[in-house]
Amino acid sequence: MILPWKIIKLLVWVLFTVTLSLKFVAVSFASTVLTLENCHLGEIRAQVKCGKLDVPENYSKPNGTKISINFAVLPAIDNSEYKTPLMFLAGGPGQAAVELATALNRVFREVRKTRDIILVDQRGTGESSALACDLEAIDNVYSALSDALTPEEIKDCVAQFKGDVTQYNSENAIRDFDVIRAALGHEKINIYGGSYGTRAGLVFMRMFPESLDSVILDSVGPIEVPIGMFGQSGARSFNLLIENCKKSESCHKAFPDLAQEFQTVKARLGKEPITLDILHPRLGTPTQLVLDDSKFTGNLRFQLYGMRGRSMVPLVIHQAFLGNYQPLIGLMAQNEGEQMVYTGLLFNIVCNEDMPRLSAADKAIDANNDFDGKNSHQAWDMVCPYFPEFRPNEAFYQSVTADIPTLILSGDLDPVTPPSNGEFSAKSLPNSHHIIVENASHTVALTTCANEIVNEFLTSKLPKKLDESCLKDIPQETFMTSVNGVQ
Repeated sequence: MILPWKIIKLLVWVLFTVTLSLKFVAVSFASTVLTLENCHLGEIRAQVKCGKLDVPENYSKPNGTKISINFAVLPAIDNSEYKTPLMFLAGGPGQAAVELATALNRVFREVRKTRDIILVDQRGTGESSALACDLEAIDNVYSALSDALTPEEIKDCVAQFKGDVTQYNSENAIRDFDVIRAALGHEKINIYGGSYGTRAGLVFMRMFPESLDSVILDSVGPIEVPIGMFGQSGARSFNLLIENCKKSESCHKAFPDLAQEFQTVKARLGKEPITLDILHPRLGTPTQLVLDDSKFTGNLRFQLYGMRGRSMVPLVIHQAFLGNYQPLIGLMAQNEGEQMVYTGLLFNIVCNEDMPRLSAADKAIDANNDFDGKNSHQAWDMVCPYFPEFRPNEAFYQSVTADIPTLILSGDLDPVTPPSNGEFSAKSLPNSHHIIVENASHTVALTTCANEIVNEFLTSKLPKKLDESCLKDIPQETFMTSVNGVQ
């Protein structure tokens, strides 16, 4: 709990009336006329719609500074019979939804046949007043260790942000989303949230339940669990990989001592980091790779998010044990090509909405694991002290109980949002159903046939009466067993 003291009745009343007034501001502002333009996004062949809408930076000051919110609409292929649109809430926090248009158009192709898909760049990302600086240039992924940033560099980064950074929070983002919903003329929408997008979705359910027809929460970051503690969940996911390798005849034969080899490499790099002369995988220029145990486990943790990355982990560990770090370098190069997260918003939200809720004892419990210890806490501990402070009120942290049809999806192998997270929302939401997919990791609907279940749910609104049979056909984990790609 952020506020340790009791909130007296007067303060409760003040918070209640402020919430009502902010809600009124959002609804009244939504009457603004919206003009959309034809545009092309990514690899989508047909024209779609792109738009921008000015909203208050601070909703309690509707006549004050405005910021521009960027969004796009992927129109329904067949719009002859209106169906309630689907709005996508991006993850991170810090992903820009419009930048994901190509992938989302492919994943939700069945949905888009009959429904518009709305993509909004959350304030602080993409073309919605991004909280951006040159921090990424300072912290070179190859030549610097993860703790190489100095307080001065972090302060310089924060100083580059424009506007009132304290207004770039989850609740104001939801006000923006609802303003755009209303400005587009939709009485109601469906929402899909993935990863942090589930947290945003839960906030949406609390603030504007009357705007929502149904909700999909995929890989849940529940209100009750602070974002940022990934030690125990990462270790759980990694240990499941170890067990699945043992169950695979080819993997166990190739790497019979995988767990011990991992611990040996980690201890070796923890005792003394190494420096390797390499060619930059993307640029082809000579550079140096500086590698310690934190960077090693951090890159492995990132691979645990997806089944393709997981398939490479045993081989990477074994080759590193033999002194060959080239497979690891290849994975790091792939990471560079992943969709961008605007780290300014990432830190701004997590440092203010989540980290203050954690005690030293909480961190110690999370760090007590055999995968990467306290390394997942390192970035927050290093950066958070230098970010401007804001604190949500206590109501923000109460379990969401909105009676809205809700489908909850979890991947059993997920390293950051394990199935136990989904159970929090399943218990508090009265009209929900939680599906745990055994052979899936993070954001289930984006990588499995669960997107078909999502499409069915959007039509039926019956979360407990869905055809889940396709999930049984998802294969067990498979693993690469040699540098030649043999499985």
